[in-house]
Amino acid sequence: MNPKERILIVEDERHIGVPLKFNCEAEGYEARLVEDGPSAIRLFENDPQAFDLVILDLMLPHMSGYAVLEKLRSAKIYVPVLILTARTLTEDKVRGFESGADRYMTKPFELPELLAQVRSLLLRHSQVRGTATVAKAAPDVLQFNGATINVATHEVTVRGEARSLTPLEIKLVKYFFENDGIVLTRNQLLDNVWGLDASPTTRTVDNFIARLRQHFEIDPANPRHFLSVRGVGYRFVAHPDRDAGESTTESATTQNV
Repeated sequence: MNPKERILIVEDERHIGVPLKFNCEAEGYEARLVEDGPSAIRLFENDPQAFDLVILDLMLPHMSGYAVLEKLRSAKIYVPVLILTARTLTEDKVRGFESGADRYMTKPFELPELLAQVRSLLLRHSQVRGTATVAKAAPDVLQFNGATINVATHEVTVRGEARSLTPLEIKLVKYFFENDGIVLTRNQLLDNVWGLDASPTTRTVDNFIARLRQHFEIDPANPRHFLSVRGVGYRFVAHPDRDAGESTTESATTQNV
């Protein structure tokens, strides 16, 4: 493990934040604790690459965790963010992911599970930045239907127009590319993209697919790339024109969400 990996903990409850900082440091990480949203934002304004991971509470003084996350993403700061909160409602989880969170955990939590999530996110972050050696199943630059997606820099253009996607949306597109032409269930997508056990709900996947269609499909109501498979899940086809029989097959097995 790289001992210089840096974690920012944004937590106003000191009985949670202080032990969490101690345990992160015991794992060999550098950890810093702040107790409100504006303090976290100032740290990133001073240095956008100051931290490798953020553990973020949602109920914070002066600025909510949602606002912190949205401000980071709007500034194109794509540091991994693990939300740690007492909010357990599905709509809170969906809003967290749509704001750009990478993982969502609820309080009370088990420390070993939290540390496992931290290790997973830091490993993925190091892979994206090129500080770990991994076999890449998909290229760093994905292209289809006039769209270009740079997985490493999060730069996205669609038919010459710049688009802003969340890290999870980019991760979802990358996973579809890795499984081009394969039917994937919603639970498979949740497990492999969100890293959760079918949580928050499979409807979350549908919402994300709808947004991807808005970004990438010429006619979102009649998608050619992000296809629904009746009663199963979704299938991504990067280049449908390469298969002359594609349209006939899909018309019999797919429907729009």
